[in-house]
Amino acid sequence: MSAYWLTPLLLIGSNILMTFAWYGHLKAPAWPLYVAVLVSWGIAFFEYCLAVPANRIGYASGAFTGQQLKVMQEVITLGVFAVFSVTFLGEQLRWTYFAAMGCLVAAVIFIFLPVE
Repeated sequence: MSAYWLTPLLLIGSNILMTFAWYGHLKAPAWPLYVAVLVSWGIAFFEYCLAVPANRIGYASGAFTGQQLKVMQEVITLGVFAVFSVTFLGEQLRWTYFAAMGCLVAAVIFIFLPVE
């Protein structure tokens, strides 16, 4: 599979895992803090198993620059979190969320413009 496809797919998977690592414990407020931290670390290990290869493949193949990888990851994170916050946390998306997403999409456009 091409690095142009594999990199974002791995980043999506890693962001899904990291979102649960960082915010999944909010649905279990009775857990002691140390349990939430240990569970989060356990999930984060598997997130790193996707994120590190994604970044190495994308960068080493020449498909993406480091800056492009970072901006792509941020947009993916916001998209994944939007779904998570609505479906898992039961929150509503407000107009401010969409405004922030628009700003990040603009960042993606700028970071992927050819340099002359």
